[in-house]
Amino acid sequence: MRLSRYFLPTLKETPREAEIVSHRLMLRAGLIRQQSAGIFSWLPIGKRVLDRISAVVREEQDRAGAVEILMPTIQSADLWRESGRYDAYGAEMLRIKDRHDRDMLFGPTNEEMVTDIFRSYVRSYKDLPLNLYHIQWKFRDEIRPRFGTMRSREFLMKDAYSFDLDEASARHAYNRMFVAYLRTFARLGLKSIPMQADTGPIGGNLSHEFIILAETGESEVFCHADYLDFDTPPADTNFEDVAGLQTIVDRWTSLYASTDEKHDEAAWAQVPADKQVAARGIEVGHIFYFGTKYSEPMRAVVTGPDGREHPVHMGSYGVGPSRVAAAAIEAGHDEAGIVWPDEIAPFDVALLSLKAGDSAVDAACEGLYRDLQAAGLTVLYDDTDDRPGAKFAAADLIGLPWQVIVGPKSLAEGKVELKRRRTGERELLAIADVIPRLTGR
Repeated sequence: MRLSRYFLPTLKETPREAEIVSHRLMLRAGLIRQQSAGIFSWLPIGKRVLDRISAVVREEQDRAGAVEILMPTIQSADLWRESGRYDAYGAEMLRIKDRHDRDMLFGPTNEEMVTDIFRSYVRSYKDLPLNLYHIQWKFRDEIRPRFGTMRSREFLMKDAYSFDLDEASARHAYNRMFVAYLRTFARLGLKSIPMQADTGPIGGNLSHEFIILAETGESEVFCHADYLDFDTPPADTNFEDVAGLQTIVDRWTSLYASTDEKHDEAAWAQVPADKQVAARGIEVGHIFYFGTKYSEPMRAVVTGPDGREHPVHMGSYGVGPSRVAAAAIEAGHDEAGIVWPDEIAPFDVALLSLKAGDSAVDAACEGLYRDLQAAGLTVLYDDTDDRPGAKFAAADLIGLPWQVIVGPKSLAEGKVELKRRRTGERELLAIADVIPRLTGR
């Protein structure tokens, strides 16, 4: 993408309303624009981040055996009355009426709707297990939306819903998502720790939040330090292996880890003092097992091997890509701007022309732009006539993993400069060596 033809409205000054680093940098780097309290437009570079996060989430959901659908944002209140949650959910639910005066709502979550879909088609235990997920916008009318997309009213959510015959098989479904989440956040460049958590309005008695540690985290969390060195389950993990998945989950729940709502001072005191990590944390995912909380009142039943009807056991599993984008910035930034993990950066490479209009520089940049893209890399080519200092500042602000810097002086020696944004390391390379250096090929 040529910057001269792109829409990237960066800001030099920090807006007053931005309280935390991610909010400040998302506004300054042109990822988002606030439209009203807790509601944002995602501008082109921010939309690319959302898409890349969603792609990783989608790949790991598919790997774990979940099946993608898409449900509407507007739901009928009748379904929520069936489950008993319409009046119980609280003021966070945006209740509306259509032109026929029917009660509707802008969905904060989709347990009721997906249960209705399930009960309409599935009759036999032979069609289980089943896990349906989608990636869709949600709305929760927070009383005090804050921190940009970290706690907004409208947000993008991946929510998955599992259906199983009994508690044992439902627990395996839970373990599938547990392990899928460990893999997802590792691929997103985030070190997540699963922690015991409150179930809130979703319900149930088994729940884990996946927390990343960050100084600007919204809540206090407590965990054993050894979690920071645990290895992520590999790509070839067998999600059909009940015992194998349980072993992974047992290991990741063997040490103390808890959010402040579930913190147990007596259990915490048993953790060796040199292993205690009390820190701020950001929730990036939340999983629940809630048994028959929805299937019983909504009559989502299947015929079991005994010929009798059984209400299915369910769980739900959420990841917020719009929240993850902010969390990644909280975990990865410096004084100059954002430092994106490679997997979710909006572009792989910033190609900087230090003298637009110079025939040699232009030719070298055009060749690199073409060859980098042919090698499968996404490129933001700064072909504008801005001063070099402004280009360097903008490139650091938006935080792309690599910068390829083409200027007359180095080019006279047949070389360009390569900068690694995360470390600041710089090296001069022959033009022919740039792509092998970036791709490892």
